[in-house]
Amino acid sequence: MADDNVVVVDDDDDESKIVTEFLLNTCLVRQRSHYHVYAAARCSAFAAAHDTYPSERRYIPLITGSSAEFYIQPMLSFVGDIDLMSHQSSQLALPEGYQPPTELPAEFYSFVQVCQIIDSEYPGYVYLMLSYLLTEDSDTGKYNAVGLPCNMRCCVPNFISWKTDQLTTEVIHGPALTRPASEHDLSSDEVPCVRCLSWPLQAADWPTRHRNCDWPDSATVDHAVNNGCDVVYVVHSLCRQDEWMSMRQCRLSFSRAEIVLLNSWMPVQQIIYHKLCYESSSRPSD
Repeated sequence: MADDNVVVVDDDDDESKIVTEFLLNTCLVRQRSHYHVYAAARCSAFAAAHDTYPSERRYIPLITGSSAEFYIQPMLSFVGDIDLMSHQSSQLALPEGYQPPTELPAEFYSFVQVCQIIDSEYPGYVYLMLSYLLTEDSDTGKYNAVGLPCNMRCCVPNFISWKTDQLTTEVIHGPALTRPASEHDLSSDEVPCVRCLSWPLQAADWPTRHRNCDWPDSATVDHAVNNGCDVVYVVHSLCRQDEWMSMRQCRLSFSRAEIVLLNSWMPVQQIIYHKLCYESSSRPSD
């Protein structure tokens, strides 16, 4: 028979409080961890390596993935590599039906090929149709557009081979060039892409979508949308055996928006997300 004077303690509740307090006290705001420093160094090295290229072939890198998404320093990091995306200074993607821009960021070359984003039958997957040429007016700094005749418009083929003549230890892995880890460096994935300065039509409903928890707020949504998106060469699983589509199909990438969204989270939200990601990455594969 139970003693009426005995107070029952919920061990699970006590353990949860201890774990919560421990995580909040250890997962502090990150002070430029060695992962982030290495990512910045790889980004600088990547840009410097392409300074020897003609201006129109230079690639502008962007740090993505966990190195860019987390502002907390987790107790156990699952950051095992560095993710980079890079777009060429003479290529630009544009949603279908949009007018070519007259102004571009300074990173772009004075002669730019503009590709329209053409939807495919698979959500999120698109094609790039070379449709315009932009030339910068040296006096005004404005760009003038020339539309290509229909018989000159073409779907841009996969350019993952942009660096194949310089490959040493890198290997092609999907849309990325993977640099294996060495004694002093982490491995890195470098993904070539085509920059799109506008929010794509395929995600037009996202900015105004109803949100039950009022997140993200309007300022965060505007920030994400104003960053536009990127187009990477990834083929849908059902199209890999098709010779034409396997060389031309692309997928929209929202890595820039993801960085904005994850950095808008409170520390507790980032800790929970980190914990879920760590458990997922450490779970044995079937």
